[in-house]
Amino acid sequence: MSRILAGPLCTMLLGDLGADVIKVERPGRGDDTRGWGPPFDPRGESAYFLSCNRNKRSLTADLAHPGDLRLVSELVSAANVVVDNFLPGTLAKLGLDADEMLAHEKHLIWCTIGGFPDQPMRPGYDFAVQAESGWMSVTGEPAGRPLRTAVALIDVLTGKDAAIAILAALVGGERRSAVERRLIVTLAGTAAAALANVAQNALVSGQEAARWGNAHANLVPYQLFDTADRPIVIAVGSDTQWAAFAAMLGDRALSGDERLATNAGRVVNRDSCVRAVQAALRTAGASEWAARCLRVGVPVGEVRTVLEALSQVAASPLTGVPSSVGGAVHRPPPLLGEHSAEIRARGWG
Repeated sequence: MSRILAGPLCTMLLGDLGADVIKVERPGRGDDTRGWGPPFDPRGESAYFLSCNRNKRSLTADLAHPGDLRLVSELVSAANVVVDNFLPGTLAKLGLDADEMLAHEKHLIWCTIGGFPDQPMRPGYDFAVQAESGWMSVTGEPAGRPLRTAVALIDVLTGKDAAIAILAALVGGERRSAVERRLIVTLAGTAAAALANVAQNALVSGQEAARWGNAHANLVPYQLFDTADRPIVIAVGSDTQWAAFAAMLGDRALSGDERLATNAGRVVNRDSCVRAVQAALRTAGASEWAARCLRVGVPVGEVRTVLEALSQVAASPLTGVPSSVGGAVHRPPPLLGEHSAEIRARGWG
């Protein structure tokens, strides 16, 4: 019983892993993202909806209608897991009280995905959470404006966090109390945790985190560089890698500079180090540098377009990219209410 991205992505992951997922949608409109286009596929389904709704069956139900409410209540009672992203109290007012059902159904796990843990009645959208969680303040060029990530990454990470919490609760099964089987995962909570090393830098230093653009606050050289034809990322993560990289460049001034032998020294001397690396990399094309780096064990990445990247995986316009958790595609994303008749006739099975 979720919509948009975080909840649907969570349940898609569970479906990839073999769960039988019923998506309960509003009659007529369904999930909001069904209308988030163009682009739309030949069936009229939006690409956005397709991205996070494979391996599900669609049931349309009006929870204000007694018969539909009874059907959904029966499905909940038979289910192992419920996922919703309604505002607090909404489902209880309609007659689906999570706490009551958890008390009666000892096998049931109920996961609610919210926006802000300290403001539970506030709707949560990825963009707004990126703004308030500090993400935008550290994204973009140092002298530029704050930017959001191109992917709704907080929604994606929240969906994954919810799936992890659900799987952990399933391991405990009926040994867990109703309180332990009542899971609440929020976009803001995920966003704060996902600041990771950026958060720790600020906590340890007591200073605001800065925007570094395509560079790294703690590592040098670890950024985007220009080559003779297209940009490339060099990601030196250790002093051993630096030694191999400097030797591969053939710049004796770099390889022989003791100030640059350690990462701490390279961070202190960031500007001169980066300038020298950039000058060397302009002398050949990206693919040549990538090949050289790979031969000496230096992390490297040529900047590709989305279609170039997707050409490297078995992606489908209908079912998206392969499962990131080792799952499989069992069914394409459903049309609105596609499975309503069979579910109403036979219930869960």
